[in-house]
Amino acid sequence: MDKLKMHSPNLTEEHIRKIRDLFPGCVTEAKDEDGNLKLAVDFDLLKQELSDSIVDGPQERYHLNWPGKREALLTANAPIAKTLRPCREESVDFETTQNLFIEGDNLDALKLLQETYLGKVKMIYRSAV
Repeated sequence: MDKLKMHSPNLTEEHIRKIRDLFPGCVTEAKDEDGNLKLAVDFDLLKQELSDSIVDGPQERYHLNWPGKREALLTANAPIAKTLRPCREESVDFETTQNLFIEGDNLDALKLLQETYLGKVKMIYRSAV
């Protein structure tokens, strides 16, 4: 049996690694709050690399903004260390079903399902409480 990861991926670190693969000179190291080294993007160098393809400032473009958007993006990309447990009593024919009933915070559940069930989820139904 495969060992399950007990935390969600750190999407920010994953994105920085992808940028490093494409633009190795634009990624450097910086210290976090605890003094540990972590990867960081040098946006000035990245802008130089992409200088012909940058949309910066008040140019017209489609976007959606709301108060708290930046915090929401940070929360969505932050890793979590939680576990999903099946609700056997809520499920129908739990041992033979291809459906899974999950009760909990939407964002946490989606983060935890992201790697294990990538490409396998056909529908997510959110009930109003």
